[in-house]
Amino acid sequence: MFNSLQIGKIGENVAVSYLEDNGYIIVDRNYHSRFGEIDIIAKKEDYIVFIEVKTRNDMAIIKAFESVDRIKQKKIIKTAMIYLMEHVVNLQPRFDVIEVLINKNSRNVKEVNQVENAFLGDSFYETF
Repeated sequence: MFNSLQIGKIGENVAVSYLEDNGYIIVDRNYHSRFGEIDIIAKKEDYIVFIEVKTRNDMAIIKAFESVDRIKQKKIIKTAMIYLMEHVVNLQPRFDVIEVLINKNSRNVKEVNQVENAFLGDSFYETF
């Protein structure tokens, strides 16, 4: 039986494969700041995309992206700001959530959903 950390890692690996299959270039994984972590940072076209991955079994009551509440969003935005201060990036930032749904019993991946622009970074004027 897998624990939640192992399931999360499986979800992140699936998300990376999904992104690469859809033309994204993975820039970083598990980027940490004092505020939190961003699971995946990727580039595509004019965007640098900060991605939160949520892995859930197919019996979950709420959608995975709904669990990225305002508190979590704020942590991701703060961490993204730190990343952008440390790296020269001439791309438009975007915040996405990828849901990885797995079968409760077999742990096989059933579905991958990407929610582009899941939340906006400009709504947090009080971030720092």
